[in-house]
Amino acid sequence: MGAAPGPEGAGSLRKDWKVAVAKAQAVGAGRRQVTMKGLYFQQSSTNEEITFVFQERENLPATEDYYVKLQVKACALSQINTKLLAEMKMEKDFFPVGREVAGIVLDVGSKVSFFQPDDEVVGILPLDSEDPGLCEVVRVHEHYLVHKPEKVTWAEAAGTIRDGVQAYTALHYLSHLSPGKSVLIMDGASALGTIAIQLAHHRGARVISTACSLEDKQYLERLRPSLVRLYSKDDEPAVKLQPLPHKHDIITLLGVGGHWVTTEENLQLDPPDSHCLFLKGATVAFLNDEVWNLSNVQQGKYLCILKDVMEKLSAGVFRPQLDEPIPLYEAKVSMEVVQKNQGRKKQVVQF
Repeated sequence: MGAAPGPEGAGSLRKDWKVAVAKAQAVGAGRRQVTMKGLYFQQSSTNEEITFVFQERENLPATEDYYVKLQVKACALSQINTKLLAEMKMEKDFFPVGREVAGIVLDVGSKVSFFQPDDEVVGILPLDSEDPGLCEVVRVHEHYLVHKPEKVTWAEAAGTIRDGVQAYTALHYLSHLSPGKSVLIMDGASALGTIAIQLAHHRGARVISTACSLEDKQYLERLRPSLVRLYSKDDEPAVKLQPLPHKHDIITLLGVGGHWVTTEENLQLDPPDSHCLFLKGATVAFLNDEVWNLSNVQQGKYLCILKDVMEKLSAGVFRPQLDEPIPLYEAKVSMEVVQKNQGRKKQVVQF
């Protein structure tokens, strides 16, 4: 048997033991700090229902090349197009939820040139993102982000960015809206409809909109500049819930050289519809804002749109219709409502 350690040796052992414990606690604390929950969705075997679940996320790897590590401050909720994901072969067991994010840059990769730590940014995560926006920290390529104006809040930035891109795509790139033109915006009291109306007014257009409830109608009447009225208050029809107008009604309303922009991916045009469009020299365009990220050729235009949306938000051109921000633990229930298209205002999760 060896000799027992003396007083000095015992003290040294105690110090070594304390240092080892302190290091272990520090490592444990570091691991606890980066252990995060993210929201994902899981689709049923019949692809008819999706279930939202929180999952623990593994530690994020080191930030590399053109990627930015972002501390998420707000994330807006939008419907998930499961059919598009399936068609693009992006199906997974668990798919990340939340794409419109605003936050603070924590770290940047070695090839990042647009951002540096502590920058405040906003953007839309791509369809194939491995990280859910509904998480405290995410990784995102720098080409999907722009700087957030100082006077714009986190919730406003995240809640406006995607609707702004859709409105901009529809009115600028697909319909080439210019001053003096007339535009009909369906369901103008929705979150997207509100932004589209504001952008159309900013471009000097005459705006007409539809309302599907008395509450929506009253909201639209309070907008400034005011919308065009197609009837007087004396012969105002009774307002009741109605589906979207028939395609024939829309084609009939189109003027010569007019443009119909729709998100209806299964639109079927019959020969009489095509003939009517031909006589008017009118066109039908499909609004799919995902196309901006399907080709690198469009990257420059896409970033310009993101910047312009933020500038208009900062200048007060865009006044988004946002619901009260909610905490992350309520995101699961809120996404179920959003996915069923039951909400009117834009829902944003605030971290």
